Formats: sequence, C-alpha cells, structure tokens
Amino acid sequence: MMYDVVAIGNPVYDIIITPFVRSKGRVLSGCSVNALLALRRLGFNRVALIGSIGKDYLYKIKEDLRNFGIRNFALIEADTTCGFELVYDEKGDRTLKVLGLGSKITSHDIPDEYLKAKYIILGPVLYEIDYSLIEYVATASDAKVLLDPQGLTRRIGKDGFIEHFCDCRSLRRVAQYLDFIKPNEKESLFITGEVDPFRAAKLLVEWGAEVGIVTLAERGSVAFDGELFYRVPAYRTVAVDPTGAGDVYAGALIAGLLEGYHLPEALLLASAAASIKVEHCGPTFPVTRAEAERRYYAIRPSLEVYESPPGNY
Repeated sequence: MMYDVVAIGNPVYDIIITPFVRSKGRVLSGCSVNALLALRRLGFNRVALIGSIGKDYLYKIKEDLRNFGIRNFALIEADTTCGFELVYDEKGDRTLKVLGLGSKITSHDIPDEYLKAKYIILGPVLYEIDYSLIEYVATASDAKVLLDPQGLTRRIGKDGFIEHFCDCRSLRRVAQYLDFIKPNEKESLFITGEVDPFRAAKLLVEWGAEVGIVTLAERGSVAFDGELFYRVPAYRTVAVDPTGAGDVYAGALIAGLLEGYHLPEALLLASAAASIKVEHCGPTFPVTRAEAERRYYAIRPSLEVYESPPGNY
C-alpha cells in the first residue's frame, strides 16, 4: 500500500486555557495528529501515524484515532503520555508547562511499509525526533518530507515550563534532505536569527530545503520556493484557540499539493484551513472541503508574489 501521508511525531493530550475557552480535561492534539485530522477531513484516507503514548492513554488514543478515521498507526508504549498545559494571554502569547514527556522515536520504530508514502510529515513536539532520524527518514523514503520544527526548538526549563532554543547547526545540516521546512515566527527567529520572515524563508532554502515557509498567525504566512516569494493572507476570524493552527496548515498544504495545486494555491488552502482550526478548541475542528474552499477564494485576491524580499511584512 502506498500512503498519501505518514506523520511522525508524538500525539499529545493537552490542557488548553485561552481567554475564550478552557478544555474539559486533556484533549488530543499534536502536530502529527492535527495534520492528519485535517487531511482526513479534506478527503484523504490513506494516512498513518507513528508516535509514542503512555500506558495511561494507550487505549484512549487507539479509540480516538479510529473514531477520527485514522486507522493506520504504529504506537510506541512509553512511561508517560506527552502533553502540555497551554495558557494563552489576551495578546495571544502562551506558556507551556510539561504534563508528560513520551518517549523518543527511532528508526527501528518505523515500519518499512510506512516509508512508502507520497509525503511524510515530521512533527516533533518535544525532541522525540532527533536529527539522525530526520536524515534516516528522508534518505530511506522517496517521499517528499515536510518538517515542522517546533519540537526541535523547545526544552524543559525551570519548574517544567518550556523554553526556546535551537541546535541551528544540526538543523542546517539536515535541511538538504527536506522539501519543506515550516516554522512559526518565533521558531523561525531562533532557527535563522532573521527577524524578517521573508529572509528567514530564503535562508531555509539556501540551507537546502526546496521551500521555506514561516507562519505568522493572524498576519498569514510567507514562503520562498527558490525563485519567488509569497505573502499569503490569513482569513480574518476570531482566534478562540490558536493551538494546532500550524499543524492544520501543514496538513492542508499537503492536501492541496496532492490535489495537484501549484504551491501558491496550496499555501492559500493551508491558510484557509488554519483559520477554521483557530475558531475551535480540540480535535473536532470542522475543516470541510466546502468551507476551506470558500475561504480560499475569499483570500486568493490578496496573495502577493515578489521576485525579491519586499522589505516589510
């Protein structure tokens, strides 16, 4: 079987607190999970997940994944389930306190059949994927590989709260193996040292990636494909819970590419789908093709394309 998308990265069960909503206990989330949920809701069935889960949530994750239509998964049993308590303030800034760590994913945990995919998403949440695994996956598979580096820019600091850092030298080394690198604005600054996201996206491509993307929350996103720069607008909405928006962006981007969209069109679809996610808390976000396409057409006239960095964002 050839999978459309395989996502590698630990699923998490988070507590989410925003000025608008509070989750009822711990809810399913994580880069790999949210991306696959978006793909499933946009019509792609041949998806699979690889990640670790604690014994306390082993039964629940299997039930949740099947209920959400993700029927192919390779789960590694860990001592604890990875997760965070995420608290957002009125400005949208957040703190993350670690609730559980999960375990590391190694090449031995990846079934050979899962390397037979059109796309692979590498979505670490807290250094469960290391740079040697990135190189292994990218070289052992013919898939196009997207890295969401969020889990490579975090470490556990004082009192269990997450602080940011990045082994930029190692990331630069593996960039040559990647087709897409998609940090958010804060992660991009830690990775590249560039304040301007256009220049950051360009630097990711200079390091070897085919496409560099930087997401900018309510200001949309920017991308560089080695020739052209794209300023992708966001669909205006109220962000009830921003958690997972970048994950949905990644899943919808790949959905568009699988549909045959050109890169700028796929970026617009990704932005449209992400705007749906921020309106909802938890894994039941209603990303439908009809609504994603409606928002796609609403923001498409505002897409901007440049031959060189415009110097503002």
